Amino acid sequence: MMPHPALQAEDFTPEPSTDSLEQLSRPSLSYWQDAWLRLKKNTRAIISLYLIIGLALFTVVGPWLWTKDPSAQDLDQISQAPALPKTALLVSDYEPWTPPIAQGHAAAPAGYPDTLDAVTGLATVGTPNTQSIRFTWLPVQDAGGYSIYRSESEPSGLQGLGLPLETIEAGNIVGFEDRLNLKSQTYFYSIIPTDGLDEFDVVTTLKVTPVQSITVSQALQRGLIDPSDAPGRSVMLAFHPFGTDYLGRDMLARLMQGARVSLFIGVVAPFIYVLFGVFYGGFAGYLGGKVDQFLMRFADFVVALPFLLFMILFKIGFGIGPGESGILPMLVALILLLWPSTARLVRGQVLKIREQGYIEAARLLGGNPSYLIARHIIPNTMGVILVTLTFAVPSAIFTEAFLSFIGMGVAPPTPSWGSMCNEGVKTMLSHPHELFFPALFISITVLAFNLLGDGLTEALDSKMRSRE
Repeated sequence: MMPHPALQAEDFTPEPSTDSLEQLSRPSLSYWQDAWLRLKKNTRAIISLYLIIGLALFTVVGPWLWTKDPSAQDLDQISQAPALPKTALLVSDYEPWTPPIAQGHAAAPAGYPDTLDAVTGLATVGTPNTQSIRFTWLPVQDAGGYSIYRSESEPSGLQGLGLPLETIEAGNIVGFEDRLNLKSQTYFYSIIPTDGLDEFDVVTTLKVTPVQSITVSQALQRGLIDPSDAPGRSVMLAFHPFGTDYLGRDMLARLMQGARVSLFIGVVAPFIYVLFGVFYGGFAGYLGGKVDQFLMRFADFVVALPFLLFMILFKIGFGIGPGESGILPMLVALILLLWPSTARLVRGQVLKIREQGYIEAARLLGGNPSYLIARHIIPNTMGVILVTLTFAVPSAIFTEAFLSFIGMGVAPPTPSWGSMCNEGVKTMLSHPHELFFPALFISITVLAFNLLGDGLTEALDSKMRSRE
């Protein structure tokens, strides 16, 4: 029999195939990569994510860029609406002014006249400005005094005279100075002669629009002028793009500082109680049986506890009195009372996951419950945890805003968006910007987190992926 020839490597070369190799049209993606791609297709969720990033930069980086002191008061621009930078007239420091006295005119009438003439010659003295408005008039025959009123709208006869400023009880005093919270706007001054007791139905009205002004000493103190500058020139005032509040504090600076308080409570508290609820619900669902029943009945007990009552008790326990900020009691109340909803949700997920084959395999290989929960079960519930966290953050922010609004949370002068709303609602009709801006930031934050939570729910839902 002939021996077989030795086999060579060339003998094992495969024959070239005429069929084209099948190419993968899409690379393999992990669970989180696929979720990110799905999330990017959700326009509302992506816009909300950008808004949240912007709020974080506004809170952290904003105070480095806008360096105004949120507690500094600009008394020349109290309750100013948002506007471009303003200029002011530089005036001399205030000096007391004595109203003129009409010589030869009696201070009081000899009797009680039946009629009195209207005041004539009513005119301003000097340039009316926001430091003071001075005006004089001619004495009225038989007048025993004068009543002076100020209104921001033009009065009609004796109607709508406005704020009573002064009652002069001498008929020979023919001047008055107004320094009451003046602003650069139009005022209507009305003067009525009296017989010393009663006003007569004759009114003289003067329309005055004071110019925005600042004294030399105030301008020097704020570094707006040089010591050599003389009164009469224009001075650029501090710029407040979002306006000022009722004490002249910069709204933009206070919104930035308030964001630190509101977002601190709104992020830290949910992170802690969601984390606690995850492990609590994870162990309850994994262990099952009587342990599960006991743990969940305790969670039901916590749900039944009244939040506001415990908030009050915590404030008393921490020794925080009326008018003091209750940030720590609020944080403790949120953490201790709001974790059961997360625990219930995670427990339901764990009850489904613990029966999976890979969990049983890890158990047979010697994995203890702590290892199985931390290494296998909780990572597979991360989608639910992230969605829960995104919905818990706006809930905590809204809770802080509500408690601060009713005076149980952050108290002035510490700003938060809720406490700023509480202050702004008092001047809502006359200066709406003091309420509008903090309410707008609360609304944007709550809406952004809710829309992001909806987007994460859709992106992490495996059933929705299977339908595509």
